[in-house]
Amino acid sequence: MTDLVLVTGISGFLGGHVALQLLNSGYTVRGSVRNLDKAAKVRETLAMAGADVTRLEFVALDLLADNGWDEAMAGVRYLQHTASPFVLETPKDPDELIRPAVEGTRRAIRAALAAGVERVVLTSSIAAIQYGHEDYSRVLTEADWTNVESATTGAYPKSKTLAEREAWALMDAADRHNDLAVINPAGIFGPLLDEDPGTSSTLVRRLLDGRLPAVPKLAMSVVDVRDVAALQVDAMTNPTAGGQRCIASEGTYSMAEMGVMLRPAFPSRRVPTRELPNWLLRAVALFDREVRDNMHELGARKRVDGRRGSERLGRPLISSAEAAVATGRSLIEHKLV
Repeated sequence: MTDLVLVTGISGFLGGHVALQLLNSGYTVRGSVRNLDKAAKVRETLAMAGADVTRLEFVALDLLADNGWDEAMAGVRYLQHTASPFVLETPKDPDELIRPAVEGTRRAIRAALAAGVERVVLTSSIAAIQYGHEDYSRVLTEADWTNVESATTGAYPKSKTLAEREAWALMDAADRHNDLAVINPAGIFGPLLDEDPGTSSTLVRRLLDGRLPAVPKLAMSVVDVRDVAALQVDAMTNPTAGGQRCIASEGTYSMAEMGVMLRPAFPSRRVPTRELPNWLLRAVALFDREVRDNMHELGARKRVDGRRGSERLGRPLISSAEAAVATGRSLIEHKLV
């Protein structure tokens, strides 16, 4: 019998790729969805990607409900907790993000501990590392934590930080610190498995849809979904991963630099590479909440040290250019842009 892995959030962008790599590596996968009506679509998607879905099963779990967690963990050797809410626009009530992230993590880890799961792999984010600092002249590492008390820390980074803190606290209280491995991905690009673009591909969509004449002076760290999934799978059995965080980032790039990456691959599209002046963005922010929520990021180039991820995999990470182009091609293939 092959080892059984519970993947929460299997219908998500990353969760699907984690499941794909697990199935291709010979594991049996139990995927959680909020509604079992989604199961057939996930099974079809993974089969189309080449996975052996005879070793795939499903359970219904809700991050905000206790029902089913203990049963879902029965016989599980490893937990991949990838499920967490993600939005681009800050909700009016921050708890719309924070409660599911924290309570879902609490339910998953408590059930895993009760079932004697061998190792828990948690998908956190660099959002739990890079917000609320006064000095961004230095490169941030796994030793850094987002300051949730800062006025510049929004609901999403707060949700990821509090959820990861909760995970460590629960594992420490059970004296099982080294049985938790955390992956902190940057913005995740790469090939889509189905026509659901999620939120990760939004930036590439905006660069390709021809509506932007120029881009804001914003920068973000980037990683390919295939590398994040590989790190998640590696973290289940890699002795050096236990009790550690791991930043997954190939590099930090401005939106204009991303436009330069995309242009050669999509010559028929008007991909912007010029930057908008900050004064114009401030004017737009008066009327656009999404822009207003991100104004504090203008001009900030938050750099993170992604060496640990490359060292774990024993190779360089997939380039951000390749990841962005793969996203763009998927979006076009699925007629999403």
